[in-house]
Amino acid sequence: MSGAAARPGAVLFVCRQNAVRSPMAAELARHYFPKSLYVRSAGVVDDGEPDPFAVAVMDELGLDISKHHPRSLEELADTSFDLVVTLAPEAHHRALEMARTQAFDVEYWPTPDPTVTTGSRSQILDAYRSVRDGLANRIKTRFAP
Repeated sequence: MSGAAARPGAVLFVCRQNAVRSPMAAELARHYFPKSLYVRSAGVVDDGEPDPFAVAVMDELGLDISKHHPRSLEELADTSFDLVVTLAPEAHHRALEMARTQAFDVEYWPTPDPTVTTGSRSQILDAYRSVRDGLANRIKTRFAP
């Protein structure tokens, strides 16, 4: 992505419920860029609950999101972000609406929702790991100095 968009200083990750994709992305960004990025996450709706599979796959990397409390965009105290990264279609539409009256860039990173995965515990965890690893790769590439 060399020569692509400028590296932001404040990033907001948004998904549907702020329970899986956006908290994973936010924690990964904090982990990889602890001193150079201000990071938050939110959801479009406020009925999200902490997800035990998301907690488990992040714990595999030594990252703890067990105390994360899902919050909606309306609950954000700070909205002064340089970049809003949307991870779900409904989040993208909402961010574009917000961008009409606020000064930030919006990037859409289509990210599968692992909560719809069925099968064994192992298959479900693999789906969550795939999302985690995809986000980690995208974050490292996008925000590298």
